[in-house]
Amino acid sequence: MDRPPTRTRVYINLSFPELSAKYAKLPCDGVGIMRAEFLALSLGTHPDQIISEGGEQRFIDTFATGLEKVARDFHPRPVTYRTLDLKSNEYAGLIGGEKFEEREENPMLGLRGCARYLADPASFRLELKAVKQVRECGFTNVRLMVPFVRFPRELAQCRQIIEDEGLFADPSFEFWMMAEVPSTVFLADEFMPHVSGVSIGSNDLTQLVLGIDRDSRKLASSFDERDPAVQKAFELLATAAQRHKTQLSICGDAPSRHPAMVEQLVRLGLTAISVSPEAFSNAVKLVAETEALLGISKP
Repeated sequence: MDRPPTRTRVYINLSFPELSAKYAKLPCDGVGIMRAEFLALSLGTHPDQIISEGGEQRFIDTFATGLEKVARDFHPRPVTYRTLDLKSNEYAGLIGGEKFEEREENPMLGLRGCARYLADPASFRLELKAVKQVRECGFTNVRLMVPFVRFPRELAQCRQIIEDEGLFADPSFEFWMMAEVPSTVFLADEFMPHVSGVSIGSNDLTQLVLGIDRDSRKLASSFDERDPAVQKAFELLATAAQRHKTQLSICGDAPSRHPAMVEQLVRLGLTAISVSPEAFSNAVKLVAETEALLGISKP
């Protein structure tokens, strides 16, 4: 497809490395989120079990191979690699998982994201080694993004682990965070100095702002990213990002599920929008039309 030039970058979301060659043919600006979960599930074994068996290199190689494939297919366009965000019940389903996971009543709000990295940093460090290995192979288009951040102190501690692994030694390295928890909205000014960019995870943010389980069929009709409270959260994040001159993207399902939201996101000044590959062509069209309407100059 012919791609009209836009100042707002349009990325795609990617879950499976084997699909990257196909989707790299799209005239997108890069990958707004590469989910790491498939790589972990392909190993089939709990990371702590792998480590206990001395399989650290197997873990690193699996993650580096998948990430390098995507980075190579999209090079030099950026690939935003989001570190593992499996929940405790999902980890428990892996080989050896029941030995390492405590049962949680609500895994969605349990030990996940940044909190897990700090409680059990060993497997997180293996992910970082894989990212570093890929970047040292010349694929410096790889960014790192951490999910489900709750507290500024948590983000700072996580950043320190990344620094200890040597990733910040390369000045081109970009460290991003997901904004999925209301605390990241209310305290955005305390989070943003730690990162190069923020990506709104509209799925979790919507359910936590509205207090609605996004998987509940009984409440499905009320789960809506267009709700004024969720829209207000987007506005607060956009305003903070502009104050800090921080890149702001969105990688949840909102702009894919509700294409009309694209106009609002462009109006808020997001630097990028990441959508499913199937929604890409329509998103580009809407971004271009909105920028023309607003008189936004092209890159």
